[in-house]
Amino acid sequence: MSASAVIADLPEQIRSWAVELGFADAGCASLDLDEDLHHLQRWLEQGHHGSMQYMAADPQMRAEPSRLNPGTVGVISARMDYLQDGIADSLTNLDRPERAYVARYALGRDYHKLIRKRLKKLADRIAERIGPHGYRVLTDSAPSLEKALARNARLGWIGKNTLLLNRHAGSTFFLGEIYTDFPLPQQDQTPQQNHCGSCSACMDVCPTKAFVGPYQLDARRCIAYLTIENKGPIPLELRPLMGNRIFGCDDCQLVCPWNRYAQISPVADFKPRHQLHRAELLELWHWDEEKFLNNTEGMALRRAGWHGWLRNLAVALGNAPASQTVLQALSLRAEHEAPMVREHVSWAMAQQRDRLIQTG
Repeated sequence: MSASAVIADLPEQIRSWAVELGFADAGCASLDLDEDLHHLQRWLEQGHHGSMQYMAADPQMRAEPSRLNPGTVGVISARMDYLQDGIADSLTNLDRPERAYVARYALGRDYHKLIRKRLKKLADRIAERIGPHGYRVLTDSAPSLEKALARNARLGWIGKNTLLLNRHAGSTFFLGEIYTDFPLPQQDQTPQQNHCGSCSACMDVCPTKAFVGPYQLDARRCIAYLTIENKGPIPLELRPLMGNRIFGCDDCQLVCPWNRYAQISPVADFKPRHQLHRAELLELWHWDEEKFLNNTEGMALRRAGWHGWLRNLAVALGNAPASQTVLQALSLRAEHEAPMVREHVSWAMAQQRDRLIQTG
């Protein structure tokens, strides 16, 4: 095969190798990100990033891949499915207020290391075909416009809920990139059609009304932000709206019509640990710090931190059905050493008392 034929065939070869490594799809992305940078800058100017100051640090870098990896002239974007049960099963769990709802992506092993390792294998496989190339692999691990790059690689379109959507897989997948100094062949640069149409299900279902418009998310009201990125108290007016969601939120995905086609992941590492896909709130509340650290080792749940975990559980227990058992369990941490935990426990106990009075 001639050198030119090898290069022309490379995108399809990359996709094939990616699938062999457990990815669902991969493509070569164009680096045209100017409009996406403008969208990010407007979002930052509106303060929608909340306390995520890292988002505001040099936003220009996100639109210039060569600043993350000197010499970069091409980016490969890949996606990996993570769902382990059906959308209907997730909805059922969400509708059981005595249970804890954990975002489906966080039930198993933390994806960062797993995906980076497989991306490195893909980069090495490419090197076998084209020769040594300078590269860097990313998966939500450096300033990158990963959804825009995935869209440019024709892996889907960015939906009204600001997530990447794919006609054949919905949005329940992770993204990762290989930044390379090898000039990748240009694929069809025509972006995939946006198939959201007039649908607004994702915006309408959001418990805290975090969507201020199509393609516009105010992170300060987003439950994923409130339970993970936010390290302080949760605003009082938002607590009753959070229900039993203790780590992240999937509502805007669960109602998306395209997630009828969400694929069950073959990656065993993403299977739920410690029965967290159906755990009771009280069961998790009785974990001590040592058990929390042991049970969440190697998982994204660690990002909440021990005090954040208790804060989130306290809010969910405050929203749970009225129960003397719940009230008594909350009282065990009424004098917790952390002021933030004490305050949220106090709020939850007041909610339970009011509800018990109302129910007689």
